[in-house]
Formats: sequence, C-alpha cells, structure tokens
Amino acid sequence: MNKTAVFVIGFCLAVLFGVPLFFRSDSVEVSSNAKQVIIITPHNEQIRHEFSVGFSKWHKEHYGEDAEVIWSVPGGTSEIRRMLQSQYTHAIETGKTVGGDADLVFGGGSYEHSVLKKTINSKHAGEDVTTTISVPAFIDQQSLDEVYGENIIGDVTLYDPDGHWYGLALSGFGIVYNNDVLRAKDVEPPNGWEALCNPKLFGSLALVNPAQSGSVTTAFEAILKFLGWKRGWQVLRRAAANSRYFSASSLKPPADVSQGDAAMGVCIDFYGRYQSQAIASRGGGDRIGYIDPPGATMIDPDPISLLRNAPNEKYAKRFIEFCMTPRAQSLWQFKVDDPTDDGLGPDAWELRRMPIRRDMYDLFIDRMVDQVNPFETAAASPYPDRNMRAFIAPIFSAMAMDHHEELVKAWRAIISHPAYPNTTTLVTAQDVEDPQLAAMLEAFDAMPMFVTNEDEKLGMDTPENREVLKYGWLRNQWIDEKLWHPEDHGSGALRRIGADYFNLQYESVFVETLE
Repeated sequence: MNKTAVFVIGFCLAVLFGVPLFFRSDSVEVSSNAKQVIIITPHNEQIRHEFSVGFSKWHKEHYGEDAEVIWSVPGGTSEIRRMLQSQYTHAIETGKTVGGDADLVFGGGSYEHSVLKKTINSKHAGEDVTTTISVPAFIDQQSLDEVYGENIIGDVTLYDPDGHWYGLALSGFGIVYNNDVLRAKDVEPPNGWEALCNPKLFGSLALVNPAQSGSVTTAFEAILKFLGWKRGWQVLRRAAANSRYFSASSLKPPADVSQGDAAMGVCIDFYGRYQSQAIASRGGGDRIGYIDPPGATMIDPDPISLLRNAPNEKYAKRFIEFCMTPRAQSLWQFKVDDPTDDGLGPDAWELRRMPIRRDMYDLFIDRMVDQVNPFETAAASPYPDRNMRAFIAPIFSAMAMDHHEELVKAWRAIISHPAYPNTTTLVTAQDVEDPQLAAMLEAFDAMPMFVTNEDEKLGMDTPENREVLKYGWLRNQWIDEKLWHPEDHGSGALRRIGADYFNLQYESVFVETLE
C-alpha cells in the first residue's frame, strides 16, 4: 500500500475516532529522554523541518535540555478545527477529560484560532457542560509590545487580547499565474482580482472549495471586503465560471499552474512565491509569477494556540517563546545561504513567509528574500463586515459548485454573445447597451433572498441584513420557525435554497438566447 493510501486511511480513522495523527520529528538528533511538544499543524514539511531544528537548538542553548517536536498533521486548518470540536464534544458527552492529546495548534488563519477560543456547549448526564478548546498562554504585555508593537495591521489584530492565540507570521492572499500559458492565450499578467473575470481564461482557472480551506475563504473574504459585496460576488462568479475545478486542497492550484494545467489560481502568498522560486531554481525563469492585488488583499496573522490540558504545557509555552524570537522569525524570510554568521536564518528551506515582528523589517529587510514590509502596505478594507465570511462557503457552493455545469453554460452563452465587449475587465448589465445581453447579465448576477422569522424576505446586500440572516439561518436560531426541515441545519437549507435559485437564473440566461 502506498504512502498516500496509508495517510488517507489514517486521516479518515482520525476524523472518525477523534484521534490526531502523530509524526515524530526525524530531522533533529535528540536524546531518548528529550522533552516533547506535541503540535497539531497544517504546515508543510519545510516549515515543520525548520521549526523542529530551530527549536531543538534554541532550547538546548537556553535551558540546557534536549527538546523535540512531535508533529500531528491531520489536514488543513478547517479540518483540524472540526476534528478538535468533535473530540471535545465527544469527551464532554462521555464524561472524559477534554484535551490532553496535544499541546499546541500551530498555523492557519486568525479566524480558525478565534473559533478555538469560543465556548463549546454540550451535555453529560443531563447537565450542561461548557469548555473551550484553547486556553490563554498569558504572555506579559511588555514582551507582547516588544514583538508586536501596536496590536493591529490594516484592520486585523495580531494577537488575541485575551491570550488565546498569538500571530507568528503574516499571510497575504493573491493570484499565482503561468506566464507561458497567459502568452499563449494573449492575456496580460494579472494586476488585480478582476483579472479572474477575463473570458479568455474560460476553463483555465484553478480554484479551491472555500468550505475545505480557511486560507482560500480568507482570500475570497478579501475580494468581498475590498471590492464590496455586489462586485465581489460578480468577480467570484466569473472566476468560478472560468474555473477548471474546485480542489479540496489549497496546494493544488499553485502546482497545476506551475505545470501549465491552469493559467491562474487563487492561493496564499507563500504558496505562490514558493512555487515561483522552485520553478526559477530549476531553470524555469519567470514562467511562474505571483501577485498580491495592490491595495486589495487582506493581511492575516498565522497564529499559535495553547490547547486545554496540554500534556507538556511548560515546553509548549517555551515553543511559543521561541517562535517570537528574532531567531525564529528569521526562519520565515531569510535566505538559506545568508552569509552573516549570527545564528539567524533557516537550515535548509527558504519559507517565503512574512515575519510578524515589526522590528525585523527595520533591522533585517536587506536579508529577506521578499523585501516587502507588510506593515507599510496593509490598509483597512473599505467594506468591513465580520459577517461576510460566514456566507462565503454556503453561497459559493450554491452559486458555483452545486450547478457548475449550468454556470459554465450560462457564462459561455454570455461571452459568446455578439454584443459582448472585447475587453478583459469585468462586464455587468450596466456596461452594455444590447438589451438581450443586459438581461442575460442581470440574470447571471442575481442573488437570492431568504425568508426571516417575521415572514419577510431579505437579501444579503447590506451588513444589517447579513447580521440578521446569519443569526437566523447560519446559527440555526430559526429552526423552530419551520423555515426548513427540522432535521436539517439552517446553513445546509440556505445552501440548497440558494442552489435552486442560482440554477433557475442560469437557465433563464439560456431562455434569453432563444428569444
């Protein structure tokens, strides 16, 4: 049986029984009685290697003890969060102690770590029991000020004020692209999110299902927060119509773009930069590029959280301490062949991540692979609304995935219409004079409305409406109002109602072509 099959079977068993998959760090030689830290992570092998090596050396120097990291890699951040929620809920219901299997969750976006902070409610023996997955690590404020300075970048916090999570790196989100494929299609390299709408890219985009990737959800959230709800969904719908597939893994688009199987893909910044570097190092020149859409990408911290009842809490806190040092921060961006003999920099891999310590950019930017200071370029989004994110997975699934064939047919009918403008930019009904094409675009871009508990229909186009619908549908608060089947969940019902609506809209595009 191959390694992939073993991992898939093991992951399925882990999710089923709530048991993390553990992999011993084999990159560092340590004694058999080394102190251990058990870390659940979505991070790739390169990051795990660098932080294993770095932590073991640092811990020996500072505390005189051998220490090693035991990695648990059960999937992406969303899968990790769901796995932990299932474990903790099951422990409550069976009267067992929650946690105790691992010390830390390292990696993923601030949203997922904020969810780990939230209360889990369940019952045991008829009694209500509440707990949280993460607990505060309680780092003193002076140390936090030294590392982070002001607790903000753009309009995003760098660490949880209550101490449940601390950002360790910064992530941007953008577009990875293949210059060879673009030249063959007579398409310019992207300069913003609306490049994904280009009809010349029909069947050539690589996208990820946001329900399975927290990083891609954040990328889509950036599109909505910087372009606005209406125009953001117009971009996402055209991108979906141009897409070849919707992967479950955020690693697939950069890989497919690099192989020429796709022209562009949405991805997290370090995946795109790393793929570009890997191709260049193998003689591929500038074949692969990556762009953070200027002024339109979210900068999000990549945090670490201390788990409840951590079996090795003292050493887990030391790992957090290490990760905040300049030595660890240099692992994210320094070059492998850095000539300065000061103990900074990676062991074997250039990770292409952005450090979160502000002083790293003042002191060491000339030693970084990507000499960009995100603290200078980050900006607050013009359309801030924390409720946007909750709608991304169900609406994108309903709009793009549940009836993708119909979406593609409708888009093909629109872009092949004789009156469709010869342009690479986003075209809406307001941009065309032909009444038939305008009606087709109007139907294509229409968004559903949903019934409230007061028998009122609301669209999702305002922050106020989104707050109401999120509470009632996505938080399942209106289940007693019989707006959906009592055995269903509101989010699932909203997705199905939305999917039926979108399908009818796509069919109406075809009707217009027959009239």
